[in-house]
Amino acid sequence: MPEVTIQIGGRGFEVSCQVGEEPFLQSAAKMLDDEAQVLSDQIGRMPESRMLLMAGLMLADKTAGTDDKIKALEAKLAEVEAELLTLRNMPQPEPERIEVAVVPPSVTDTLAELAARAEALASVIEERSAE
Repeated sequence: MPEVTIQIGGRGFEVSCQVGEEPFLQSAAKMLDDEAQVLSDQIGRMPESRMLLMAGLMLADKTAGTDDKIKALEAKLAEVEAELLTLRNMPQPEPERIEVAVVPPSVTDTLAELAARAEALASVIEERSAE
């Protein structure tokens, strides 16, 4: 087992860990050291055991707050997933029916006949105006 020296509150501690866990240990020690530094800045020098206890309690408080947030987010996620499942299981809506007006052939024929008459009249007017 590797021996790692960690610094907490300006004091060195020899700690053993599993092979490969050294970075995790250093990271955890840094978190504890940050809390110990806050205590040291606020209160000043204190016994090692008290400093470690207070720093540990401060980290535990942060962890409890984070756990509460995680539980709330997991509950919200469960709600959203249930709603999504409900929406996916709903039957598809009926296609919307749109009415399109149909022009009867008699109207089309009448319009074509009127257009032909108008063209014929236009031709007659052009011939008369050309004379």
